This record gives sequence, structure tokens and C-alpha cells, in this order.
Amino acid sequence: MAILVFFAAHWYLSLFTQTFFHHRYAAHRMFSMSYAWERVFFVFCYLMQGSSFMSPKAYALLHRMHHAYSDTEKDPHSPHFSNNAFIMMWKTRTVYQECVAGTSVAAQRFAGDYPEWASLEEFGNKWYSRVGWGVFYILFYVQFATAWWQYLLLPIHFTMGAFHGAIVNWAGHKYGYQNFDNNDKSRNSLFFDFLTGGELFQNNHHKLPSRVNFGVKKWEIDPTYPVIWTLDKVGIIRLRTPKSEAIPMSPDLASAA
Repeated sequence: MAILVFFAAHWYLSLFTQTFFHHRYAAHRMFSMSYAWERVFFVFCYLMQGSSFMSPKAYALLHRMHHAYSDTEKDPHSPHFSNNAFIMMWKTRTVYQECVAGTSVAAQRFAGDYPEWASLEEFGNKWYSRVGWGVFYILFYVQFATAWWQYLLLPIHFTMGAFHGAIVNWAGHKYGYQNFDNNDKSRNSLFFDFLTGGELFQNNHHKLPSRVNFGVKKWEIDPTYPVIWTLDKVGIIRLRTPKSEAIPMSPDLASAA
């Protein structure tokens, strides 16, 4: 029981930090927060993502490239230019590491207006940080696992962020229905997206990239949105007004939206 609770907690808390902080805050600037709260969420992201911690800056650059070049050869993670999800995610990893190192020429046009904490982002990307988290996961399983098959969950813990990304990027541009014609292959894969925190409403999001609620239809439930709404009401974040929701990006992004 302890293992399943631990796995579910890691799955959903890691997922929340990615969709809340990296995606909706860093990449799209859908809301604002104070410097202090930004630092709190930086630390929270590192703790929850663990061995698969992502730099919000690098994620923002990668994701803005994805919107600008959705489902073209320049898209860093379109499933339509890879034979399988593993090849797609390896390509994504390569572009991500270039964004981390600052060597991506393609990402330069999307630079600016994202949260940065250079020391934490650098530390989280080090091999010893990732290995250290991996050792922690293993020791937890050694202490609490009650069946051999539970150890099969460990590889997902090690690569949790990439695992989420593979599901969203592959399924979200191959399977499901479309509410909008976005001139790409984005899809809404689930009616009630509790599996990926609203991230599988890809078609909606590509049409309305500044909309904080990824659900559009009444029956499309984005479980992350009520959390964001609550954080806004208690003053931890401040949702942007419609006029200020759009982030300053290249003309390519404007046309992609």
C-alpha cells in the first residue's frame, strides 16, 4: 500500500509542478506571482520532480518552439517525425539539453520572460542530483515494497518527467478528437483528463495558448484549473487579464495560436 501511495503522489505532484509552473507559468505566463512565491515553487518543483527535474527556462524555450512549429520538422517533439515515442523523446532530450546549455540557435528567438534560478537549475541537471534521487527511490522501495512486481515501477520514478512528456506529446498529437482546426495535428485525447492534469487537451491549448483552463467544453475537465483558481483567490498568484495573457514571442507563435 505504501508503494502505491508513494507512486501516485510522485506521479501527480511531479505532474502538477510541470503543468502549473513550467508550462502555464514559465512558458505561457498565464499568471504572475511574487519573487518569494516563485522561489518557493522552484524548490517545490525540484523536490517533486526529483531525478527528472526540468529547468523552467529550458522547458519554456522548448515549449515555445513546439507552439511555433507544431507538427513540422522544426517541432522538437512531434510524433509525426519519429517512428516511436522513444525516438521522439530522445530528440526532445537533445533539444532540451541544448536549451539548458544555451547552444540552441533556434531557441534564441523565444528567449526572455521566464523564471530563472541558475544555481538550482544547474544543480538539478547534474548527474549526482539525478542519481541521488534514484538512490532515494530505490531505498524507499527496499524498505516498503511487499511484492517483486512493485520494483517494476522504479524506472517510471527515475524518468517521471520524460514519461509524462512521452504520453502528452505522442498521444496529444495522434489520438482523440478536435474542437478546432489549428493547422496542425493536435488532439484532445481524453474527455476527463485526470491522468495528465489537463495536458491532453492539446487541441484546445494550441488554439487558445493563453487560456489557463485547458478545458473548453462543459464536459472537458481540467483538474489543474481549480487549483490555479484557488491560488489566485487566496493571493498566492494573480491571473492575468485577457489583454495581458499573451507572452511576447515571435510572429510564428502568433500565427500558430
